[in-house]
Amino acid sequence: MKSNHSGSAHRSARRPTRRAVGGAALAAVLAAALIGCGEQGKDSGQQGAGSGAAQSTSGAPGTGTKVLWVGDSIAGAEAPALGAALKAGGVEFKDASSDGGGTVVDGGDGITGKISEDTWKQLAANIGSFKPTVVAYQITTYDWGSQDKQRAAYEKLAETAKSAGAKLVLVSAPPIKIDDFYKKHESQMRSATKAAEEAAKNSGGAAVFLDSGRLWGADAAAKKAQRSSDGIHNCQQGAAAFAKWLSEQLGREAGFTPAPVDAWANGAWTGDARYGNLKCGS
Repeated sequence: MKSNHSGSAHRSARRPTRRAVGGAALAAVLAAALIGCGEQGKDSGQQGAGSGAAQSTSGAPGTGTKVLWVGDSIAGAEAPALGAALKAGGVEFKDASSDGGGTVVDGGDGITGKISEDTWKQLAANIGSFKPTVVAYQITTYDWGSQDKQRAAYEKLAETAKSAGAKLVLVSAPPIKIDDFYKKHESQMRSATKAAEEAAKNSGGAAVFLDSGRLWGADAAAKKAQRSSDGIHNCQQGAAAFAKWLSEQLGREAGFTPAPVDAWANGAWTGDARYGNLKCGS
């Protein structure tokens, strides 16, 4: 996750290059990735590609559901497919993920203090302008601090969503490669998942917790995790699998029917610049 924060670890330039594949080959790989991929299986606040405006529901009957997607650059790499899947199902979508940040947790250090301050400001602005019915927050790799601080931040997020007339959906992060930067925060990254579960249980129905481990597993090096060559983000195949899984979960929570995968899986989103930057196939 490239970041403007001093000491950030996501240095994409050092990652190895993948061999590009043609569009037809990518379509075949995406189709294969989607088979059985359901439950079995910045300090500057720089936002992800395509996050400047909500995606409309053009061409699909509107459901009245509006999803605000919040997280770090991992969520950003998932966003193109997630937006396409939700749009195809008549759901409005706004990508509010942030490269190099996105956390709502102030862990008591300089990095997360600044990031969380920016995230809360952006969240307020997005709630005011977009008026989501669902705020979906994927736990970030910057959700540091004690479990009590993590839980308090998620409970605040649940109350914020509730006050705005929205439901909070907390999504656990996928497994990632733990490099030198993340090693000292590994235990905090694990406790964030537990804190999110606790916050959802304590929310009185204002929030739910979704365990993405049902999709990704727990081993970043395993094929199931579908990490890109940097060991942290996903390429198109992983984005499509995640979009299918999460749109189904959100459909159950918000009461809409997800679009079939062939309505969106091989759309223009597969050529998003994020995947080129990650040296994914195109």
